[in-house]
Amino acid sequence: MPWVECKTADPRCGRRRLRTLAMKLPCFFWFLLLFGAGGLVLFTHLQDLSETFQQQAPGMRLGDPLGQTMRKDLCTKEAAGNSLGQGLDSTDGLPSSPVPPMEFPAFSWQRQSAPPEGSPGRTTKRRRKLLLKSTVAMQPRNLSSSLGGPPDSWRRLAHVQEARKRLTKEVCAKYMSTSRKVTPQHVSRIFVEDRHKLLYCEVPKVGCSNWKRVLMVLAGLASSTRDIQHDAVHYGNHLRRLDSFDHQGIAHRLRTYTKVLFVREPFERLVSAFRDKFENPNTYYHPVFGKPIISRYRANASQAALRTGAGVTFKEFMQYLLDVHRPVGMDIHWEHVGQLCSPCLLDYDFIGKFETIEEDANFLLRRTGAAHNLTFPSFKDRNPHAERTSARITHHYFAQLDASERQRAYDFYYMDYLMFNYSKPFKDLY
Repeated sequence: MPWVECKTADPRCGRRRLRTLAMKLPCFFWFLLLFGAGGLVLFTHLQDLSETFQQQAPGMRLGDPLGQTMRKDLCTKEAAGNSLGQGLDSTDGLPSSPVPPMEFPAFSWQRQSAPPEGSPGRTTKRRRKLLLKSTVAMQPRNLSSSLGGPPDSWRRLAHVQEARKRLTKEVCAKYMSTSRKVTPQHVSRIFVEDRHKLLYCEVPKVGCSNWKRVLMVLAGLASSTRDIQHDAVHYGNHLRRLDSFDHQGIAHRLRTYTKVLFVREPFERLVSAFRDKFENPNTYYHPVFGKPIISRYRANASQAALRTGAGVTFKEFMQYLLDVHRPVGMDIHWEHVGQLCSPCLLDYDFIGKFETIEEDANFLLRRTGAAHNLTFPSFKDRNPHAERTSARITHHYFAQLDASERQRAYDFYYMDYLMFNYSKPFKDLY
């Protein structure tokens, strides 16, 4: 063999082979070092690029073909996953106008948190620019000035709306049947404002006079709520009711307009109605309701009282209300909200409360695209010098009844208490 011959014939052959291997070893070693260094640089660059992408679009995978188109949307619509978060205009972060039903924002924008000081990893110039753009895009611009309040308050009000509507649906599903069809009678208390696509169900003694003023201003019938007198509100027929439209018009508006309902603590609303209708001169309620109530429930009534119907006491009024054989029928001022507005049949998009009426109403007005100088009026034009009915006044009136009568009154309005989350007004109620 040649190699054996070389080895036995010339020892220098082996030395030359070893020297050749020794010269080749450093080249191979340097090749490994260069390959490893190149791989490390490439890995670092890819990791930096991946982190930058994740900062812009949380939850997106590197190489996602939709990333380029979805990245901007995610910045402004990150909070749009819940049922209330679809009412934002993607161009300026402000609520769209007018608002379709069931589109009140959750206002759950999030800021990108800065990396902790001293955290590993370097931030490149490109990455800093991308992070800055991402953070600016995710912040709603001019939210406080455009909506008239800090973002936290509007977020809270949106969540309150979600909770109120959810409770109403749960109570209706548990206690009420909703298999009926909507008839004109069910929508006879609903007023229509077509310009801003609003349907407002009137519940007397829950700020309905001022709400009608607001609707008239929205409709362009007046420039200010202050310019509208009480008689023009209730007797001017300036606003159309929903039952005045044909079947197709009713169905279309129920489907596409924002349906609004405002409620009040039932006992307080009842006392407010009694004070307004029976403790002040009234050419309708005294003869129509007062005379039969006095005749039925007052022993030894005077001829003057029987003739005028004036002077009905709160106890007599409650006897009439709780009597299954009333001498005169019900009235909208003390009728149940469920009977007036059919909340189990009509899916209301906004449920406000009298106790927070200005805050709730102004939130709704901003969401409907109303002019920023239009706010819910707080004045009282009917009996303006009389003290507003409060919880204290309500307790004073109901203290005139015994425990049994209070319990029956609570049972009478039980569904309103339950559906709109009002607590028991007296401790002895069950």
